[in-house]
Amino acid sequence: MLNRFAVSTVAALICLLVSAAPARADWLLTPYLGVSFGGDTSGQNITYGASFGWMGAGVIGFEVDAAFAPDLFDEDDGVDLAITESNAATFMGNLIVGAPLGPVRPYVSGGIGLIRSSVADADDFFDIDENSFGVNIGGGVMGFVRENFGLRGDVRYLRAIRDEDGGDDIDLSFGGFDFWRATVGATFRF
Repeated sequence: MLNRFAVSTVAALICLLVSAAPARADWLLTPYLGVSFGGDTSGQNITYGASFGWMGAGVIGFEVDAAFAPDLFDEDDGVDLAITESNAATFMGNLIVGAPLGPVRPYVSGGIGLIRSSVADADDFFDIDENSFGVNIGGGVMGFVRENFGLRGDVRYLRAIRDEDGGDDIDLSFGGFDFWRATVGATFRF
């Protein structure tokens, strides 16, 4: 008897969540804060940025995402490289595929754009400023607590792409620079 009640309650909650919100198209603005880690980073480093996008009434959308990660390549493991300044900035255009499940929308996202990295040392022995094409792929979930306000959690993998031969032919391959980014932000829907 109790099992049947539990199954019926769960089934009713699932039906309520799936049919809770009518299908509609939305513009979304999400300022976020998070960490960059793994790959070519030195530990976990703060990152911040924002995304602006559009989600259709169905499952397809797009976004423009810009982020900045200061101190991305600082020394780690007791090795002193005398790095005085390092950062990475990203600007990506992404396709989003997300399933609207009432007030919650899990999604996957991926796209291409620009990754700008900068590293300088105290003695000006090296000073690297590099613009690279880049790709990113990831996913997350958006959950709306009010009609026009919600929270968004996101994890992405970012990697530089470069032209191997540098000549007139385009011979793209994955570059050596890569890292992960995990963020949490407030989403405004209008």
